[in-house]
Amino acid sequence: MTNRNYTFTSESVSEGHPDKVCDRISDAVLDAFIAKEPEARVACETFATTNRVVIGGEVGLADQAALSDYMGRIDEIARACIKDIGYEQDKFHHQTVEVTNLLHEQSAHIAQGVDASADKDEGAGDQGIMFGYATNETADLMPAPIQYSHAILRRLAEVRKSGAEPTLGPDAKSQLSVQYENGKPIGVTSIVLSTQHLDETMSSDQVREVVEPYIRETLPSGWISEKTIWHVNPTGKFVIGGPDGDAGLTGRKIIVDTYGGAAPHGGGAFSGKDPTKVDRSAAYAARYLAKNVVAAGLAERCTIQLSYAIGVSQPLSVYVDTFGTGEVPAEHIEAAISKCMDLSPRGIRQHLSLNRPIYQRTAAYGHFGRAPEADGGFSWEKTDLTEALRAAM
Repeated sequence: MTNRNYTFTSESVSEGHPDKVCDRISDAVLDAFIAKEPEARVACETFATTNRVVIGGEVGLADQAALSDYMGRIDEIARACIKDIGYEQDKFHHQTVEVTNLLHEQSAHIAQGVDASADKDEGAGDQGIMFGYATNETADLMPAPIQYSHAILRRLAEVRKSGAEPTLGPDAKSQLSVQYENGKPIGVTSIVLSTQHLDETMSSDQVREVVEPYIRETLPSGWISEKTIWHVNPTGKFVIGGPDGDAGLTGRKIIVDTYGGAAPHGGGAFSGKDPTKVDRSAAYAARYLAKNVVAAGLAERCTIQLSYAIGVSQPLSVYVDTFGTGEVPAEHIEAAISKCMDLSPRGIRQHLSLNRPIYQRTAAYGHFGRAPEADGGFSWEKTDLTEALRAAM
């Protein structure tokens, strides 16, 4: 029998976390190439440390002359990301950081497995398994621990950037332990918040005085009680932050990016990858489908797994698990999914309109549980497939 009464913990990290700085730069580079050529092939990785950013990977454009032109913009893109995040530290400053661009043309051997031709459909950019998940425990159909961990850090970033809380720095981490009764979240047993602060004289207690009101306004009413344990900057001062305090790398926060450990992850990172790469696009499609299954009332919780082989267009398998909450058998949902959406790489991109420069905004505070945007951002969060799924049962 599934445990219905338990405590579950998830963490989030801010846009100023070293790994998230790298995710942001990689996705900004991706957006720049897709804005130039929607079918651009990009696999961009970023490494950051004290006074240094190194960008590498591969890019494929139909217009190779444009590739040379855009290579000259990489330095500008990286600095703009660092400036927007808010880094102006002596040893990590958007004006003085050294940026090294090692991007190169995409391997022809990879391209041959992906490119469509007269006698074959476009294939997946790699083999792999991707998971999507949804649960009705929050309005966004996301697990509560990760959703509210993100929300806390987004709120602190807002007041930092607005000037309301000028002592806060860009680098921060949050962690919530959420208590469940009968499978539903009812409160928080512990709150962990570590945030960079620019005033070296501040104690942990003083940092808590700054952040506590924002945490309380972010969490649902009644979730914080006298029994809730608080750990705010538990190690003491946190003045040196970002890549100067710890090196960063693209793709190291995949659980933060997805479901906070409440659901499986196939292993592939998202940031810096164009949507022909199923690590990204199929994970978005799986979330979209799982969310629509729950939104349609077909289950309270739903995990969907998709699997692919490089150069093969259609998924090798589609798996659905509704954890005993389904209104219909899981195999019926699996069949309906295949009827309602083309899960080839091109079919996913067309259905979700992924060939747009919409990725930089995904680099922090989660790729899921966000509101769909007018320009196509977070299109995989729409619940416009519910009627089709019901009809296909």
